[in-house]
Amino acid sequence: MRDLGKTAAKSLPAVLLGTLLNILDGVSYGMIIFPASGVFADMGLGPTGVSMFFVSAIVSQLVYSAGGSGFAGANGSMMIEVVPFFHILATSIAHQIGPDKPHEIIATTLVAFALSSVLTGLTFLLLGFLRLGLLIGFFPRHILVGCIGGVGVFLIITGLTVSTHLPSALTLPTLRALFLSTHNLSLWAPAFGLAVLLRVVTQRWRGQLVFPMYFIAIPILFYTTVLSARLDLPTLRRDGWLFDVEASQEGWWAFYRYYNLRNTQLPPLISTLPTQFALLFFNILHPPLNVPALAVSLDIDVDTNKELVGHGYSNLLAGLLGTVPNYLVYVNTLLFYRVGGDTRVAGFMLAAATAVLLVVGTGPIAYIPVMVVGALIFVLGIDLVKEAVWDTRRRVSRFEYITIVSIMVVMTVWDFVMGVLFGIVVSCFFFVLQNSQRRSVRALHTGETVMSTVRRPSAHRAYIREVSKQTTILRLQGFLFFGTIAHVEETIRALVAGRTPVRFLVLDFALVAGVDMSAAEALVRVQRVLWARRVVLVVCAGGDALGNVRLVQEEGVEAFESLNDALEWTENAYLRTWFAAQKEERDPIALPGRQDTDLGLHQSLSSSPRRSHLADVGNRTIAREHPVDLSTGEAEPYSTLVKAFASYGDADPALFAKLRSYLDRVPLPEGRVLWQQGDAPDGLYIIEAGILRATYHFADFTPLIEESMVPGTLAGELSALSGEPRNATVVVERQAVLWKLSTENLRRLEAEDPHLASSFTKLVLKAAKVDYDILLSSLAARQ
Repeated sequence: MRDLGKTAAKSLPAVLLGTLLNILDGVSYGMIIFPASGVFADMGLGPTGVSMFFVSAIVSQLVYSAGGSGFAGANGSMMIEVVPFFHILATSIAHQIGPDKPHEIIATTLVAFALSSVLTGLTFLLLGFLRLGLLIGFFPRHILVGCIGGVGVFLIITGLTVSTHLPSALTLPTLRALFLSTHNLSLWAPAFGLAVLLRVVTQRWRGQLVFPMYFIAIPILFYTTVLSARLDLPTLRRDGWLFDVEASQEGWWAFYRYYNLRNTQLPPLISTLPTQFALLFFNILHPPLNVPALAVSLDIDVDTNKELVGHGYSNLLAGLLGTVPNYLVYVNTLLFYRVGGDTRVAGFMLAAATAVLLVVGTGPIAYIPVMVVGALIFVLGIDLVKEAVWDTRRRVSRFEYITIVSIMVVMTVWDFVMGVLFGIVVSCFFFVLQNSQRRSVRALHTGETVMSTVRRPSAHRAYIREVSKQTTILRLQGFLFFGTIAHVEETIRALVAGRTPVRFLVLDFALVAGVDMSAAEALVRVQRVLWARRVVLVVCAGGDALGNVRLVQEEGVEAFESLNDALEWTENAYLRTWFAAQKEERDPIALPGRQDTDLGLHQSLSSSPRRSHLADVGNRTIAREHPVDLSTGEAEPYSTLVKAFASYGDADPALFAKLRSYLDRVPLPEGRVLWQQGDAPDGLYIIEAGILRATYHFADFTPLIEESMVPGTLAGELSALSGEPRNATVVVERQAVLWKLSTENLRRLEAEDPHLASSFTKLVLKAAKVDYDILLSSLAARQ
């Protein structure tokens, strides 16, 4: 009990500050819940709005303090930003019912306000229970900023209305009355000047009590002036310097008398649902933004979904009690904490103090200078406009800034619902415009610059490097939709219409997030153009992006899991075309990957410019491959050595003959693991037949890197020469025959014939350099 008393005593400064803030907010915002004209002005609902404000604040304060919020000293209050929507609701209902039925208008309007609280509460509960708090954070921030700026303009206009009692619509007669009437100018100009002066003061002094003390000083100075000049209060009230609410001496519960189900008109209530949903949409965006910001400011870890549930209960209860929506107020809570209000005891004390204000009633409002309320409204309006227009000028893109300003203009000229919808539409338009300017073609390569990681004999590689000019690779990126696919389509059409013949067009979808219907149809359209020119479309890494797109089912389309697999298949196609033209019954060497290549191999290589190009290059490369000289003895390993090293020096039969005694023939079955990455080297291998597959696993690359090795190439050469651990795992993919130069035989070679060892080592290093250059360039091109 003693600890409770200490906590309560410690909390008194925070409770006093929180109560003062509630007074200021309740008077300034509670009095503008209803429009200041028409039926509502005649019924004197300004004080009623203040009572509704306090009821909502008390409900939210009790819920948060009872555990509904993770912030022990959370301050709850009415959602100030709903006021413009409330004016739309009230005006719409009054227009539909007609001015001759004031009781029906008021009853229906109050039910509409309470309904907004119920809808808000149910939505918060649903979001919290489904743990969707983070989902709301994905809503474009600049739309919300534009709406906040629109609220700021509304509050400035409302400040003018409260100060002068002129209509809120900025018509030409109203503007003349504001600026050309000396009396009206004297009413709103001091309030506006006080608001500007406060912002100048707070730029120099940032103390926590500057704001409340400033607004305490204004009434003191006002009444000091009144007493000094011996002015008459009734005259001041009649002239608009004080609120004329003397006739309203009813208790705080008076607004419940207006609730009458018989007077509630259902059709006008239902017609307000679009505005209700716009208001709801605006309401649910605040807590997911305020709560994380407050958690960072106070260094407190809270669960956003729990806060949403708390907001759900407080708003649902407020709706059932017939009052307006509420939320956790960021600024008030921050100030409350900084003066010692960091306990739930302080929260309950603030709720009690606010209840006292509610019971006291709105009679004291008659003695509050109008300029105090006007200045409060102007301050918030100026702050919100500044936040939207000035603070964002260098933090957002040009398109986002245009969206913010246009939302504010639409909200001011038309209404808030139209402003929210306009903001969404404009954001979608600018999203399409911005993304359509981004190029979806990340890179464009030809097959001579990006080759597969297959190790091939030097003559085959020289052939592939030249003929792969007929292969074009487009690496796509981002999301392909109707705004970006046009550039892709134009690029492809320009490629196939160019002078360079194209046999394969490879589309790499590895960096594509998705494809919409328009883009999918454009790809199908492009494929038909390609196939009419007998260009094969090769799609790779398109599983997730393409989804159910029917492109891969079209004739003339080949699909692969990776770019490397696609390039491997195209290179094999070029080789098979050459072999078939030489009347080979089968491929002279084993080729990795898919074996279903069919490019019309029965046709003559001279039947088209593309095939003539293959014939010309093949005659200059593969056809000049050194034949096996049987006079030297056994065809192997001489034939394999020629394939491996002929391009890097003279194929000296005497040199290769001397190597025979150091090489061991090793036949291996399919599936045999030759070595694991990290193993100690046991020698190097030259492949006579079959296929090996190496798998590299580097820390810098998440996916594995695979490399195929075909007859006439080397395996394990660098680790064997350097003595370092193996840098890959090598498996026999297809039954193989290898020639092994073991580490022991390599040392023996170096000791017995240093010249031969040096010459052979140079050939191995030249071949290794070419292989690893291609491997690294292929990897670099895919980043």
